[in-house]
Amino acid sequence: MTEHPEPNIPPVEGNGQAGGSASNLPSAPADPELTLPAKRLAGSVSCLNCGTPLQGPFCHYCGQPDRNFLRFFPVLMRELMEDFLDFDSRFMRTMKPLLFRPGKLTRDYLDGRRFRYTPPLRLYIFSSIACFFLAAVLADNAIVLGSEDDHTGAALHIGGTDDPEVAEALDGLDPEIRQKVDQALEEAERVRKNGEEDDDSITINGERWDRETNPFIIEWMPDWVNDWINDEIEESPQKGKEIEQNPDLIKDKVFDVLPATMFVLLPIVALLFKFWYLFAKKYYIEHLIFALHNHSFLFIMVLIAMLLNATASWTEPAGEGNITLAVTWANIAIWVWIPLYFLISLKRVYQQGWGMTLAKYCAIGFSYVILLGCVTMFVALLSFVLL
Repeated sequence: MTEHPEPNIPPVEGNGQAGGSASNLPSAPADPELTLPAKRLAGSVSCLNCGTPLQGPFCHYCGQPDRNFLRFFPVLMRELMEDFLDFDSRFMRTMKPLLFRPGKLTRDYLDGRRFRYTPPLRLYIFSSIACFFLAAVLADNAIVLGSEDDHTGAALHIGGTDDPEVAEALDGLDPEIRQKVDQALEEAERVRKNGEEDDDSITINGERWDRETNPFIIEWMPDWVNDWINDEIEESPQKGKEIEQNPDLIKDKVFDVLPATMFVLLPIVALLFKFWYLFAKKYYIEHLIFALHNHSFLFIMVLIAMLLNATASWTEPAGEGNITLAVTWANIAIWVWIPLYFLISLKRVYQQGWGMTLAKYCAIGFSYVILLGCVTMFVALLSFVLL
């Protein structure tokens, strides 16, 4: 068996307790926000995993923390809550530069000041999930289906009526006028049925689609792809009727597909920055971190706007009052701050002149709008296919 050589660890001078410092090591500045408190340490002299003499709360050779998890369950639960609160305080330290100091979070992260902030990927996942979850909840509350007492659009059935009040009103008309009304209703019913038949038909190459005689075929595609496309064409009229009867079906699918699609979109957005800053001598990961931070900012601002609008709707349903007015001005400030934030962050992170930054800001914005339009079409199509 091959033996691994022991790590060459310099001896530690001190009193034999954990946290003793070597005499030849400079002391780091004490920052309570960036270090663990003494009561959180287990007090081991050497790492329990690899046996390396410890110089702090973590083993500098294998990285294991100097904490013993074999203890009473209530103590473990207390430490779990402390870890959560540590994350929460770290998250709150991230919010101020993220929302009010454009580009600072990315600049600090690239310069190595990372531990005090929430990692970009975790920040993006948290903000996107919160934003899409709230949007789904508010969308559910916004959809109001007509009740039986609501006669709007249902009081008069084309081609006849089952509403006794409407029938009574029609019976009271002059016979000639009643005949004209009946003819108009019959004509409207005929046009509606013809329209529905036309809507259900799909034309391919100027002729009505038929799976056997006139299927949709892409020559360079394999047979299973063409079969799948024709299956979707065949099922699309029925799906359209289901969506018309229950709009929640397509909405639920959109919210299922959209978060994953936006996550996949991020690497493409980073490629946009890489393309427009091709000679900036920056790695791809730097552009990706910048995209993560900016999208996190966007999600949180949209989240705040939705919360404000929901609050105004709940407190003042009529849409009038001081709260509604304040929310209106807050929305204006938010939608002015978002593009301004992106511009300032671009200037701070890439550190080019204002003229070049403005030009690239417009080019990147135009490219992003086109990309977002393609993504929107893709999400709508995929949601319909998955229905």
